[in-house]
Amino acid sequence: MASIDLLKKLQGYDKPWCYQYQRRLDTLEEDKQKYGWSEEDLANISLNDFEFSYVDSEAEKRECKEFIERYEWLACLSFYNSHYFTARYKGLLGGVIIMGMPNAFSKTLGEGTEQLERLVNRGASAAWTPRNLGSKFLSWCCHWMVENTQYRLFTAYSDPSALELGTIYMSLNWYCLGQKAGSSVMCINPYDPTKIINDRRFRATSFYKKYAKELGIEWGKNWNNHTKMLWENIPDDVEKKLRDFSKKKYEESEKIFVKPKWKWAFVLGKDKRETKYLRKRFLELNKVYPYPTERGK
Repeated sequence: MASIDLLKKLQGYDKPWCYQYQRRLDTLEEDKQKYGWSEEDLANISLNDFEFSYVDSEAEKRECKEFIERYEWLACLSFYNSHYFTARYKGLLGGVIIMGMPNAFSKTLGEGTEQLERLVNRGASAAWTPRNLGSKFLSWCCHWMVENTQYRLFTAYSDPSALELGTIYMSLNWYCLGQKAGSSVMCINPYDPTKIINDRRFRATSFYKKYAKELGIEWGKNWNNHTKMLWENIPDDVEKKLRDFSKKKYEESEKIFVKPKWKWAFVLGKDKRETKYLRKRFLELNKVYPYPTERGK
């Protein structure tokens, strides 16, 4: 979820590199002072010195959240996070990748894709890490997922508004699915004017609960579960009021037009045979595009 302040920064951003790289530059001197490192010390930090791990403790997840807020250009976590990974240098946290459930499932691998897909929700490396840490770390994460879970399809987005090309995905030979992902219209959050949201948020359970409160409707305990609305348990007249109010809120919201994102995909099986089968299936069902070459297009 982006903020108005971030949008203003992006609109005035005029560097030749992506905004994520600018975050590295902005935090580098502070990190050097924090650890007492010189340029020579940084040059001696090797990829081989990093340890990659899957983490599931709440303490480590909080540490990952704080890391993303500092080093990732969106500076916040996404929704539906399920798998957290860390890259550490002599115990120091130097990288975080978080995967989770996509905002909307596709049929990229046909029926049942939702059982195979995880989205790279967030990822960042500290300013002091080697520049190619990200690609090695992401590759390790995908292989860990294949070895330890049922997931075989990994998707991600690069945002031209932040001058992202998707360089890491290109370096790992991910498939490019074109620049048509995400909504081209964003909205000012009616309940938090400092935030920007997409149209799906107006149909989220948390928003329906806000609508009910505004309409003086008492929320039923069986009207939702932890992932979705249970419309079959809601009286028809109440459902109509909530849906109509959702449309009204969206129509009245202030709109912001943005560029569509590039979408990326990587398919990996547990062995060569499964990988070959899944990739053949993927290419039969999807159009693959040339890699982008110009930032911001």
